[in-house]
Amino acid sequence: MRLCSGILAAASLLALPAACWAATCTTQAELAGLDRDALVAAGGRLSMAIAQQDYAALQGSLLPAEAGAWDGIRGAVEQAAPLVKGGQVQLRNLYLLDASSLPAPADTQFFCSNKDGSLTVTITMQALPPGRYAMVIGDAAGAPLGGEWGLILAWDSTGAEPAWKLAGLTVRQGIFDGHDVVWYWTRARELAKAGQAWSAWYSYEAARYLSVPVDFLSSPNLDKLGQEQGLVKSATGNSPADAFPLTIAAGDRTWKIDAVRLDASLRQADLAVVFESTGVTDPAAQRTEAIAVLSAFLKAQPGLRENFHGLWAIAVNNGKRSPIMELPMGRIP
Repeated sequence: MRLCSGILAAASLLALPAACWAATCTTQAELAGLDRDALVAAGGRLSMAIAQQDYAALQGSLLPAEAGAWDGIRGAVEQAAPLVKGGQVQLRNLYLLDASSLPAPADTQFFCSNKDGSLTVTITMQALPPGRYAMVIGDAAGAPLGGEWGLILAWDSTGAEPAWKLAGLTVRQGIFDGHDVVWYWTRARELAKAGQAWSAWYSYEAARYLSVPVDFLSSPNLDKLGQEQGLVKSATGNSPADAFPLTIAAGDRTWKIDAVRLDASLRQADLAVVFESTGVTDPAAQRTEAIAVLSAFLKAQPGLRENFHGLWAIAVNNGKRSPIMELPMGRIP
């Protein structure tokens, strides 16, 4: 395991009202030696346990108050196995978060600035109990899927030996088909200049997803990405985000598409197409309907074929969403 210095360069956007109670953040570069050593030791031990699928070590380090979350954490670790395979565990960023002055659980923002104040990363926690916490960002350097994880640690002083305990875990990939966040961001800019608004929009979404493994950080880099994405307009002058609900025609049929979103569930850069189903229940009929919708959608937005791996069909009927199928672009007529 090796420790990488440097401040987090990119993260996803999440804005919640700032709490009025004092909460402080100390960045990696500003940590006192003892605090830094303790977080490196705890974060490194847990990161190695993720890479080695050491469930006993992870469960033994779990914060007692989070015992009920173990099944979810175990599931995340299981899914992490292929993401970190072939990589070297490293810690990318450390943040020490002090919310001990909170009088009760509250939505809380931590503003983490570097020494000269030129870069601020914001960490937002919902319903956070009073206490001391830490965020550890790590990744598996060199792994083909670029596995990366975010650990939430909580200081537990209730046991015989006070220690940092695991309070939360998120793992996701940092690479789609050999391409990282920088590649997708660059590609999004190219597609925007070429007038391919839909492909550009979802390439920005892919860049956002690959940037960091948690959804409660914001940074200047991701603010910039969001600003660029907001300038993407289709030929009608609207952004793809404003296109829904979208009605598309295929012969004498029309289909209503409620949403299109990035989907990485198969570890590929897929798009999920959420459409209003006619209510068919036979599996063969459902597949036929789904293929018709996906084909019509690609005919309306042909540029997506060469920029994404495939499409998911998500049928909606009476308010219930049902994944029907995923097809690579080459198998969609």
